Amino acid sequence: MKVIVLGAGIIGISTAWHLQNEGHEVTLIDRQPEAARETSAANGAQISVSFCEPWANAGAPFKVAKWLLRDDSPLLFRPRLDPHQWRWGLSFLGQCNDAAFERNVRQLVSLGRYSHESLKRVVAATGIEYQRLERGILHFFSSQADFDAGAAGAELMRRYGVDRRVLNRAEVLKIEPALAAFGRNIHGGTFTPSDESGDAQVFTQKLAALCQARGATFLFNTAVDGLDRDASSITGVRVRNLQTGQTSTLVADQYVAAMGSYTAPLLRPLGIFLNIYPAKGYSATLRLLRPQHASVVSLLDDTRKIAISRLGDKIRIAGTAELAGYDTSLAGATAQKRCAALVQRYEALFPGVADTREPNYWTGLRPSTPTNIPVIGRSRLPNLWLNAGHGTLGWTHGAGSGQALAELISGKRPGLTFGFCGAALPTARPFAAAAPVKPARG
Repeated sequence: MKVIVLGAGIIGISTAWHLQNEGHEVTLIDRQPEAARETSAANGAQISVSFCEPWANAGAPFKVAKWLLRDDSPLLFRPRLDPHQWRWGLSFLGQCNDAAFERNVRQLVSLGRYSHESLKRVVAATGIEYQRLERGILHFFSSQADFDAGAAGAELMRRYGVDRRVLNRAEVLKIEPALAAFGRNIHGGTFTPSDESGDAQVFTQKLAALCQARGATFLFNTAVDGLDRDASSITGVRVRNLQTGQTSTLVADQYVAAMGSYTAPLLRPLGIFLNIYPAKGYSATLRLLRPQHASVVSLLDDTRKIAISRLGDKIRIAGTAELAGYDTSLAGATAQKRCAALVQRYEALFPGVADTREPNYWTGLRPSTPTNIPVIGRSRLPNLWLNAGHGTLGWTHGAGSGQALAELISGKRPGLTFGFCGAALPTARPFAAAAPVKPARG
């Protein structure tokens, strides 16, 4: 079949790769000049299968309320006159209970494991190098109360077969000696040895090049203006060349919407309302002055809710989430404060290790659902497929999401327990879906 994939981030490129493996002809469309230039460009770099807890939990409403007036808070909610934001927020509150949390964790862990294995197979088959470090992820805590909560969370994850180990201070410093300067402030940590890190943009761009070498067509610098439909299906995608202004309509057998946060507004004119809302995230990438003293294990700092990952001779600090619409500007007092906080925290943890004078700041929109579970599967239109809503786990879930959707389009049943959307799913093997995630009216 001929398939058009809308979006060339980690999700779209992974989908294209696996569609080619299934024998399909693929065209990708993206408004950027190359792959992975938006949400996939400078994320936290972690493949965090074992650190996949949903934001929504029983304690989340209290924390969000406490953070409302702080510009540097880990999760910042800026109320707007936007019904889609309020719908998302009310749905999020509905997930803030123990039963929903555990239900959502089951699906996230299942997708994460499936995706990690898929990523490993792609890397083995292609030999792609992307600053990969298979050293696990270390989560450290700066207060006893936070450490106690982290230990309880580790126990919950172990119930789902996640090897999350609880560590005392000495064990934390043994795994990552570079934390020694901050060591007296550490009360303990948790460690997942099977997790890893690497540069998502480098991986995605190299995989895109391989897709093109295998015959995929790429239309970069091309905006998607809308989808045409008849009574029962998509009939074409309207596109516009951003360099020439020329417009055209492209036709295929199947269409995949993988445009991150922009997937939801694209589909609303079709009467498909996905509960996906952008969470603006930030990162700072710094050149290392003393690489021998920098961390090599990918880190999670519980106090600031940030990720720290080594990328060769650079370090990436990423975190925070701002629910404030589709703004991607780094200007403004709030953005500058949140960016500066990332660098200041790194300097507090690793004094003098990185060059903080010229940080490379970035911001991107994480396409988030209230459950943190992405929307993967068929829409109510039989030739329109969905692969969006991965939130902060796009790098973690990208390879598996692409493989699963390619298998569904090809009439196969993916080998994981997950609530794919769409009623007309193949029944090739038994499948017990936990709490299916279906787009409203989609």
